[in-house]
Amino acid sequence: MKSGAKWASLCFAATATAAHPVVQAVEKMPATMEEMWKIIQQQQKEIEVLKAKAAKSEALQEEVKDLKQSAQREAAKTPQQNAQANETPQPTAKAKTAKTEVERKTDILASEVEKLKTKLFIPEKREYKSQYGLGPAASEVYRVSRGLSIGGYGEMFYTNYSGDTKDRIDLVRGVLYAGYKFNDWIVLNNEFEWEHASSGEGDEEKGEVSVEFSTLDFFLDKRANIRTGLMLMPMGLINEIHEPVTFHGNHRPAVEQIIIPTTWSELGGGLFGEILPGLQYRMYAVNGLNAEGFASDGIAEGRQEGSLALAEDFAFTGRVDYVPSAAPGLLVGASAYLGDAGQNQLFLGKKIAAFTQLYEGHVQWRYRGLEFRALGAYGHIGNADVLSAAKGETIGSSNYGWYTEAAYDVMPLLWKDSSQYLAPFVRYEHYNTLASVPEGFDTSLQPRGFYDQWIYQAGLTYKPIPNIAIKADYRNIHSAAGQPPDEFNLGVGFIY
Repeated sequence: MKSGAKWASLCFAATATAAHPVVQAVEKMPATMEEMWKIIQQQQKEIEVLKAKAAKSEALQEEVKDLKQSAQREAAKTPQQNAQANETPQPTAKAKTAKTEVERKTDILASEVEKLKTKLFIPEKREYKSQYGLGPAASEVYRVSRGLSIGGYGEMFYTNYSGDTKDRIDLVRGVLYAGYKFNDWIVLNNEFEWEHASSGEGDEEKGEVSVEFSTLDFFLDKRANIRTGLMLMPMGLINEIHEPVTFHGNHRPAVEQIIIPTTWSELGGGLFGEILPGLQYRMYAVNGLNAEGFASDGIAEGRQEGSLALAEDFAFTGRVDYVPSAAPGLLVGASAYLGDAGQNQLFLGKKIAAFTQLYEGHVQWRYRGLEFRALGAYGHIGNADVLSAAKGETIGSSNYGWYTEAAYDVMPLLWKDSSQYLAPFVRYEHYNTLASVPEGFDTSLQPRGFYDQWIYQAGLTYKPIPNIAIKADYRNIHSAAGQPPDEFNLGVGFIY
């Protein structure tokens, strides 16, 4: 194939790729012949523009080809021919101008080719928004046309404690998203996390490397798509969308760490989609929790997270969210988790179901500069009496937690034309992992006030750009069993 034809083929492939969204946009059948005629006219205009661009690129390519051939002829000349050429008169000003014009066109062609490559492989601007229950950076793979997508996030902060507790500074986590879009309907998405800057000695407190999620999505229909793999449980406001620029405060809300054990992922499969405009759902069947890990401080250590997980018992989890078009910025929803956690193990010589339930409701509203969140969660653990006796500590039959939060972006008031963000916020939360306990088990002596806490928090979030959040906050913690130290936190989080 001639080089010009090759260039035309390349231009056709690029323009076909660029035109692909247009084809998708008209897949919906026009309601009238008039609409059909408008669509045909619009497509004809676009085709003419693309033809013109292809013709121009081919012409420039031919000029470059001629220049290369001239250069090759010059290189092939003998020394005698070069000597004769040196004796010839110098090029006129007109010839110099012509050569300069050719060089200019060559530079233009090189620039156009570079732009074409950039558009095909590296988008000039990323659009950060949450999709299909994942955070803004984690959703990037859904927006690429094909192939590999890289992203991630990180957060670090310094904590100054009141009293004698030693202050800390920590790279809390560094995360890499690596996704791959095989085609228009199959997408692989992964989150790899490094905690506390190191893998340490295998102790989670010293650092840990883990896969937070690894899913394959099969897009079949807007109303019903398939997801399988290691999946984030669709509960609460933080577990799925936990990137640091999406929430206030350096610490995630305690209710969404203790009652809803964020970050929580299990292996399984299920469906997700949008049933009606604004009404979205996700529902999965997954391996159950392991009751061997339940403790007075909740169910968090019962998570199996895809690591040699016991699969004698399975569970169901589901979520529904509604975003009404009549109330911009409003989201209301609820989620549930139900499943046995006994995993066919013996507790004091007995096999128990340890049926575990967790229910949650949430509301989020963003209106102009105002932001509001509220969440409540309630859990119940079956056979808590047997578990408590077997483990030698009180396991709560029921637990609960809730919080409310409000923030307001004051930057438009301070600097009208600024695109930056500055929001003071307040949060109040309460949780109790031992709201009710089996008969005969005492809860009066609880260390560190870990099980029944009220937390008052206020702070400031500053975003010089949407990808970076600089945070400062103060937490005052009250407990039924003592007074934990207050905290001042200062940190930074980012996504990319």
